[in-house]
Amino acid sequence: MNRENKKYKIFIINPGSTSTKLSLFENEKSLFTTDVFHDSSILKQFPTINDQLDYRMDVVRSFLKDNQIDLTGVDAIVGRGGGCCPVPSGIYRIDDRLIQDTKTARGGVRHASMLGVQMAEILCHHYGGQMFMIDPPVVDELWDLARLTGVKGICRQAGTHALNLKATARRHASIMGKRYEECNFIVCHIDGGISITAHQKGRMIDGNNAGGGEGPFTPTRMGSMAVTDLLRHFGPEDLDHLKSLCSQTGGLSSYFGTSNSDTIHKMVEEGDAQATLVWRTMIYQIIKWIGSMSVVLKGKVDGILLTGGLLRFHDVEEQIRESCQWIAPVTVYVGEFEQEAMAEGALRVLRGEELAKEYPGKPVWDGLIINL
Repeated sequence: MNRENKKYKIFIINPGSTSTKLSLFENEKSLFTTDVFHDSSILKQFPTINDQLDYRMDVVRSFLKDNQIDLTGVDAIVGRGGGCCPVPSGIYRIDDRLIQDTKTARGGVRHASMLGVQMAEILCHHYGGQMFMIDPPVVDELWDLARLTGVKGICRQAGTHALNLKATARRHASIMGKRYEECNFIVCHIDGGISITAHQKGRMIDGNNAGGGEGPFTPTRMGSMAVTDLLRHFGPEDLDHLKSLCSQTGGLSSYFGTSNSDTIHKMVEEGDAQATLVWRTMIYQIIKWIGSMSVVLKGKVDGILLTGGLLRFHDVEEQIRESCQWIAPVTVYVGEFEQEAMAEGALRVLRGEELAKEYPGKPVWDGLIINL
């Protein structure tokens, strides 16, 4: 049987802040996708994200056992990556160096996604198969103009929802009858975290560092603020609180004590003045970042693509469309394509259509190289 006709079994592990999304694919067909939830009160007991590994693995094993899911004979296990050194977009084999750099968060990003490659390794030792990481949050394709800051020695980092952003762009290009590498897009992931990115001919050349708290404020992140405001309101003793505002307790959570968008949007629908102002301001900030990405692409934009969970609220799309449709056509993809993107990437390698990359173990950018 040739590779194209063979049925490949691919298991996907995608850890998030309070759940681990699992999928089993047979070639392009999803046999199941589910979110295995983790009680936040339990997760808080672990000092670090790495300390959650055994607990999450026990929950996943229990799910597989309770649902009589046997992964014996699996061809590939894909773990959502994160924490390693910044890498170009692509499919990477999970090896010892990648796992070690992920554990130590060598790339500076500490997020539950860093458990993905570790969980893949554990399952692979038991069931076999090949291990892959695909388009982790530290994908770095920035051009040099997007790297420097006004402080020598400090450079901007790439920290986005690269997996979903790239998958959405490729999907939309295919619908247009084109290749992703032929198009210019502004792609926005709008959910608990928000990424606004400029894609030029298949390369994500600029965008906000969502993982670092830059950009619009979100349900959980405070977003960009003037440094003078931070100095005025926070002292040295507030460093841990400030870090929390960048990733967990900022944005909508800071205003309402919850990041539950359904709860907050219901307040908007009921006419709550404060909720309406805060909600509309979040969208307004998204719009400003979309505008900035259009300038990065010099107005040559084939489409503005909106994806992510908050697009389930129609006013998000409506306000963005009203302000931005003059730039380029606005297309909405509610939800995300992360599981499909990981499965499709592994399948291309298994079929011999694409070669998996070796993790380089060093950052993409190590000095000023003009590549404009």
